[in-house]
Amino acid sequence: MTKFALFLRLEAKPGQEAAVADFLAGALPLANAESGTTAWFALKFGPSTFGVFDAFADEAGRQAHLNGPIAAALMAKAAELFSAPPNIEKIDLLAAKLPG
Repeated sequence: MTKFALFLRLEAKPGQEAAVADFLAGALPLANAESGTTAWFALKFGPSTFGVFDAFADEAGRQAHLNGPIAAALMAKAAELFSAPPNIEKIDLLAAKLPG
């Protein structure tokens, strides 16, 4: 069962909204390559507010993701794209419905 997740809310710097959207959408192939990532979503809440939600079957999968290429690229681009550093929240899932 998928029991672990991460959530990030990201605020784009003025003028960087399209770059943030492209960056997040471009991370999908990397997420697809992660065997420990059960679900991964790039989100847009409003004109300049974005997010990422991802889920994992175990803590090892979550840690592998945090140490993987998406997190590294996000941190490398953070000062350029975001008005504040990414705040990564670890979440415990109580229930989930995922495609089988």
